[in-house]
Amino acid sequence: MSPTEQFFTVPEIAKQLRLDRHTVTSLFERERGVVVVGNPETTRGPRRYRTLRVPASVLNRVISRMSVR
Repeated sequence: MSPTEQFFTVPEIAKQLRLDRHTVTSLFERERGVVVVGNPETTRGPRRYRTLRVPASVLNRVISRMSVR
Protein backbone atom coordinates (compact mmCIF):
# COMPACT_ATOMS: atom_id res chain seq x y z
CA MET A 1 0.00 0.00 0.00
CA SER A 2 1.49 3.32 -1.07
CA PRO A 3 0.53 6.74 0.34
CA THR A 4 -0.85 7.76 -3.06
CA GLU A 5 -2.98 4.64 -3.48
CA GLN A 6 -6.68 5.19 -4.07
CA PHE A 7 -9.04 4.26 -1.22
CA PHE A 8 -12.67 3.18 -1.60
CA THR A 9 -15.62 3.49 0.76
CA VAL A 10 -18.03 0.66 1.52
CA PRO A 11 -20.87 2.26 -0.53
CA GLU A 12 -18.54 2.69 -3.53
CA ILE A 13 -17.51 -0.98 -3.41
CA ALA A 14 -21.10 -2.11 -2.86
CA LYS A 15 -22.22 -0.21 -5.95
CA GLN A 16 -19.31 -1.50 -8.05
CA LEU A 17 -19.82 -5.14 -7.03
CA ARG A 18 -23.62 -4.90 -6.80
CA LEU A 19 -23.64 -6.19 -3.24
CA ASP A 20 -25.33 -5.03 -0.07
CA ARG A 21 -23.15 -2.69 2.03
CA HIS A 22 -23.44 -5.04 5.01
CA THR A 23 -22.00 -7.85 2.87
CA VAL A 24 -19.13 -5.61 1.78
CA THR A 25 -18.43 -4.62 5.39
CA SER A 26 -18.33 -8.29 6.42
CA LEU A 27 -15.93 -9.09 3.57
CA PHE A 28 -13.47 -6.32 4.38
CA GLU A 29 -13.66 -5.52 8.12
CA ARG A 30 -10.96 -8.07 9.06
CA GLU A 31 -8.95 -7.90 5.84
CA ARG A 32 -5.26 -6.97 6.23
CA GLY A 33 -4.55 -3.47 4.92
CA VAL A 34 -8.04 -2.01 5.42
CA VAL A 35 -8.13 1.23 7.41
CA VAL A 36 -10.72 1.02 10.21
CA VAL A 37 -11.60 4.30 11.88
CA GLY A 38 -13.37 3.82 15.19
CA ASN A 39 -13.31 1.18 17.85
CA PRO A 40 -14.69 -2.16 16.58
CA GLU A 41 -15.76 -3.15 20.11
CA THR A 42 -17.68 0.03 20.83
CA THR A 43 -21.40 -0.28 20.30
CA ARG A 44 -24.32 2.00 20.88
CA GLY A 45 -27.25 -0.32 20.76
CA PRO A 46 -27.14 -3.14 18.23
CA ARG A 47 -24.71 -1.54 15.78
CA ARG A 48 -20.98 -0.84 15.76
CA TYR A 49 -19.81 2.60 14.71
CA ARG A 50 -16.77 2.50 12.47
CA THR A 51 -15.66 3.63 9.05
CA LEU A 52 -13.77 1.44 6.58
CA ARG A 53 -11.45 2.65 3.84
CA VAL A 54 -10.30 -0.06 1.45
CA PRO A 55 -7.12 0.45 -0.61
CA ALA A 56 -7.34 -0.50 -4.29
CA SER A 57 -4.73 -3.25 -3.78
CA VAL A 58 -6.83 -4.90 -1.05
CA LEU A 59 -9.98 -4.63 -3.17
CA ASN A 60 -8.20 -6.30 -6.10
CA ARG A 61 -6.79 -9.02 -3.82
CA VAL A 62 -10.22 -9.90 -2.43
CA ILE A 63 -11.86 -9.87 -5.86
CA SER A 64 -9.12 -12.16 -7.20
CA ARG A 65 -9.48 -14.53 -4.27
CA MET A 66 -13.24 -14.74 -4.72
CA SER A 67 -13.23 -15.09 -8.52
CA VAL A 68 -14.09 -18.38 -10.11
CA ARG A 69 -11.18 -19.64 -12.16
